[in-house]
Amino acid sequence: MNLAYRDIMHNLGRFLLTCLGLGLLLGVVLAMIGIYRGLVVEALTIARAPAVDLWVVESSTRGPFAEISRIPGDTREAIARIAGVDAAGSVTYQTVESEHMGNKLRLYVIGYEPTRPGGPPVIIEGRGVARSHYEIVADRAAGLVLGDRVALGRSMFTVVGLTQHQVSSGGDPAVYVTLQDAQKLQFDLAPSAARLKLARGEGGSTRDTVNAVVARLHPNSSSEAVASTIKRWKHLAAITQEAQENILTLSLVDRARRQIALFTGLLLVVSAVIIALIIYTMTMEKLKQIATLKLIGAPDRTIIGMIVQQAMALGFIGFAIGGALIVNIQDYFPRRVVLEPDNVVILGAIVFVVCLLSSVLGVRAALRVDPATALGG
Repeated sequence: MNLAYRDIMHNLGRFLLTCLGLGLLLGVVLAMIGIYRGLVVEALTIARAPAVDLWVVESSTRGPFAEISRIPGDTREAIARIAGVDAAGSVTYQTVESEHMGNKLRLYVIGYEPTRPGGPPVIIEGRGVARSHYEIVADRAAGLVLGDRVALGRSMFTVVGLTQHQVSSGGDPAVYVTLQDAQKLQFDLAPSAARLKLARGEGGSTRDTVNAVVARLHPNSSSEAVASTIKRWKHLAAITQEAQENILTLSLVDRARRQIALFTGLLLVVSAVIIALIIYTMTMEKLKQIATLKLIGAPDRTIIGMIVQQAMALGFIGFAIGGALIVNIQDYFPRRVVLEPDNVVILGAIVFVVCLLSSVLGVRAALRVDPATALGG
């Protein structure tokens, strides 16, 4: 006869409610782990989308994501002629607020040259940008559908394609437009400001400016060697793809990442304490039954096994409830939640260890019970 099973069935309703409460807590822990991983993935999404090896930006900057970077548009031609470069493309990045169907829409606008690196990595619906002006490819998170018209700046754009999981480090959905449209949106002044600039004699500035030039290298080329060549030009800096990802994860989202990691650690500690208290309380409620078992000659290993098995059942049923909950609602979170199998396995192992250690309090209390207690009132 399995004493743990019998005891659980005797108080099945209370045990399941306890598992549900613990499952909700562990679900929050899983959600925080998923948000933490999602934050890192989102920070790297835009940088990885062009599938390039090198980022050419303004000298003494770490742009275009960490700092403002502006370089002449014709830089792309010079980069494309360097030995080892297979393809190069100019890109711009900017955040724009618009309105769609009465709702505020915050978008991360990426300007690129359609025949060169820098565009959307995959089109899941519709097509890519084919015309020189007024077409966009939008991420599904923006809530746009094919054929929608969106105002960006003083122009109306038509959604011709949809992509997925393309968001900025701040969680804003990305939209892709041609470089010319992006430059007009980013560098054109309002009519009143343009007139004021002309009155000051500053109207001769060019709009052919980009935030970065991305370069894809030949398979056998060294990104470090090409970057060294570019750095000889004093007005330019070259960042490898690996360095760009390090900048994003260790600088741009570092504080948010550490804060979420700290909060997740605190939740794990709270979960451990709650599991320990639940198991200890369950044991204390059965002290008279445990004394009776000792009185009739039940060995200590039987009592220890009952407490440990109940602790394991409580932990893993709660973990299963929490995991099932987060898996089914993760798509409804405002930011992306990424649950990797290794994260789930590690948390499951932590729950196993916590339950095992928490049962020590219950086991210690059970072993101290005097069998004569069973004869009392």
